[in-house]
Amino acid sequence: VGIGSRAGDWPCEYCVLMLVDRLLPSDEARALLDLTGQLSDRELAPRAAADERAARFPRDVMRLLGASGLLSLPYPVEFGGGGQPYEVYLQALEEISRRWASVAVGVSVHTLSCYPVFTFGTADQRGDWMPEFLGGDLLGAYCLSEPQAGSDPAAIATTAQACPGGGYRLNGTKAWVTHGGEADFYNVFARLIDGGADRGISCFLVRAGASGLSFGRPERKMGLTGSTTASVLLDDVEVGADALVGEPGHGLTIAFGALDSGRLGIAACAVGLAQAALDAAVDYARERVAFGVPIIQHEGLRFLLADMIAAVDSARATLLDAARRRDAGRAFSRAASTAKLVATDAAMKVTTDAVQVLGGYGYTCDFPVERYLREAKVMQIFEGTNQIQRLVISRQLAHD
Repeated sequence: VGIGSRAGDWPCEYCVLMLVDRLLPSDEARALLDLTGQLSDRELAPRAAADERAARFPRDVMRLLGASGLLSLPYPVEFGGGGQPYEVYLQALEEISRRWASVAVGVSVHTLSCYPVFTFGTADQRGDWMPEFLGGDLLGAYCLSEPQAGSDPAAIATTAQACPGGGYRLNGTKAWVTHGGEADFYNVFARLIDGGADRGISCFLVRAGASGLSFGRPERKMGLTGSTTASVLLDDVEVGADALVGEPGHGLTIAFGALDSGRLGIAACAVGLAQAALDAAVDYARERVAFGVPIIQHEGLRFLLADMIAAVDSARATLLDAARRRDAGRAFSRAASTAKLVATDAAMKVTTDAVQVLGGYGYTCDFPVERYLREAKVMQIFEGTNQIQRLVISRQLAHD
């Protein structure tokens, strides 16, 4: 949709841009996105700003989304999931993020946290745990990073000592854990020690309430303050033999596989946040009058908004391309890194430009765009920094 040359053209064309049917695989998917938007408008949008100001974790909202089936969308119906392709799940996540980014990140992290058991667990583990994880009452967390092992997970120092009678004893510290202290189960990546030998990094499932499991003080962050981030402390945490997910020493394979999908989730959150900033900027530009006309009629500002639209549309297209590759069973690791890189950089640009459109008002807490800008920054950092995404993309070039 182009930008018209007449002063009255923009509002109509912008509405067409926003309301155009998405390329969805079914009427069911279209209805799902409509319902997700309606639920988010009713339950999320009215309280997002207040909860973010109070740094309050909205566990009740997560339970509501769970009861509505929005915490289980991309997993099979046989396990209690929604049975939706990733391209539909990610667009539902975008709808949530447009109203409240912290909640969308929470949904993405929970979906990521279910991945190890679903993909690498035994049949018994999947049958016993997946319905519980997808039932709506439980919330997951993913414990990969450590104080000295962020972008370099091979440097993990947390250990899981194999016990003579079976099971494992975990010791160490995990850092930057979304839902730390709030989750019901934790995927913990630790170095397995068996008979004095290092068997390599492995994945373990730890339930909340386990003896020796504790948490650091929640981090004081510049954005996404409604999403609790804390260290996870493991002091002789004992788990059973069935807590090992996947083969011993295959932890990094599990971690990287999960992160490919998780990066798509964060990219969707970034697109939703960028769309929210674009919406706010357009609404303001249509209402604010300067030099006798709404500022949206000034060509300089129209071009800025056009660039913002191009950034959002490009990010969404890149994301959906990666999602469709995943749904088709094709390799999508590089596409996921590209989507994460493009979408989060777009979110940073669009939220920054939204503040500029609003001028002095955009710099105040009375308008949401300053919060959007603060929330966009971390999306360039977590799930692998954008520098790491460039490294992943460039390394794969050698193997093409």
